[in-house]
Amino acid sequence: MIESYPLHWPAGRPRTPKHQISHSRFSPGNRAQEVRAVHDELWRLGAKNVIVSTNVRLRRDGMPYASDKAPDDQGVAVYFDYLGGQKCFACDRWRTVEDNLRAIFKSIEAIRGLDRWGSKSFVDAAFTGFAALPSPEAQRPWWEVLGVDQNATHADIKAAYRRKSMELHQSGAGETAQVDLNIARDRGLGA
Repeated sequence: MIESYPLHWPAGRPRTPKHQISHSRFSPGNRAQEVRAVHDELWRLGAKNVIVSTNVRLRRDGMPYASDKAPDDQGVAVYFDYLGGQKCFACDRWRTVEDNLRAIFKSIEAIRGLDRWGSKSFVDAAFTGFAALPSPEAQRPWWEVLGVDQNATHADIKAAYRRKSMELHQSGAGETAQVDLNIARDRGLGA
């Protein structure tokens, strides 16, 4: 189940490497203003069941505590229902939760612009790339994917990963199979 707190990063989506995280040029408001802006823009788009997931604690009304210090993980994932399926925008490119919320807001605003300017087919095509992937709980256990014992050592996990990765490459299996394998390795290593 997707939760607002703590951050529920979409499975299979890579995180921004630490050395690439930087300051944005946005002039964002406070956390509550940015959350409201994302909700409002998604409402204008026609999205339903919006969940903004971050490592910022929430009050009873669903808004973030203004007094909390910035979390170590500034990532934001916004889940919502649109075009008959669950979609997700996720951003951790910027140094603050507020900036990542603003980036998601700007992305939704741009997509809404395409819709308003008569390019509905572009909007539909764009949203196929934002489909929310199944939760990790819905996936096979990592040890089954890698073909190792549940108590395998890190060396065994890494060796099994290399072997399976080579098999996938030789068989021409799709990108999805490799993503599943990468997730299984990361879960097995405790990443």
